Amino acid sequence: MILATAQIRLDLSDARTLKDKRRTLASLKDQLRAKFNVSVAEVDGLDCIRSATLGVAHVSNDSRYADGTLNKLIDLVRRFPAARLIDYSIEVF
Repeated sequence: MILATAQIRLDLSDARTLKDKRRTLASLKDQLRAKFNVSVAEVDGLDCIRSATLGVAHVSNDSRYADGTLNKLIDLVRRFPAARLIDYSIEVF
């Protein structure tokens, strides 16, 4: 069993309230779950209005497939219009 994780730091400069932030993150998380069949959660900066850190987990039987899936996921996050990707890390176990 292969477990691949990603930690994604985002800038949400258009968010004015926590409600704006939650709406933006809910949209992004729903897209990631639907397209890549991953688990996604906000893991840090929960009370910061203009930044967020998402944790993503993906289970597979092939490490190259798992790594490729998370790299494609990062590409989608880069193109997401309401958030700017600041940094990310991917680990495959």
